[in-house]
Amino acid sequence: MISIGTMSRRTGTKVQTIRYYEQIGLLPEPERSAGGQRRYRQADLDRLSFIRHARQLGFSLDAIRELLELADHPERPCAGADSIARRQLVQVERRILRLQALKTELERMLRECSGDSVAECRVLEILRDHSECLTEHEEIGC
Repeated sequence: MISIGTMSRRTGTKVQTIRYYEQIGLLPEPERSAGGQRRYRQADLDRLSFIRHARQLGFSLDAIRELLELADHPERPCAGADSIARRQLVQVERRILRLQALKTELERMLRECSGDSVAECRVLEILRDHSECLTEHEEIGC
């Protein structure tokens, strides 16, 4: 049995995040010591590592919940997991396209800036007036 601090260190996950995952049901409620401290098993550590890796790959908490449900039933076909991963890949590809558009726009802004005074700075001018942008873009959320 390990403590929440040990779980945190081994997985690189903040203690508050571990508690949150318990609250929303991604991690099971842990056993408690006589003093009320959380005590985790290796299976809990493995599950938290799974969640953390999935988050690093950009999966939403809902998608992770679906993946964990599948993982908890190893007799099921993996088509469900494949489908979830395909959805994530589509999201990543869309994000890449948006980032490429932003890169192009930033490169153009820098090319057009003469580097003289702030009063004539093309970067600041374009940022002030969105109509000066040549590409449509939205805020990038990761």
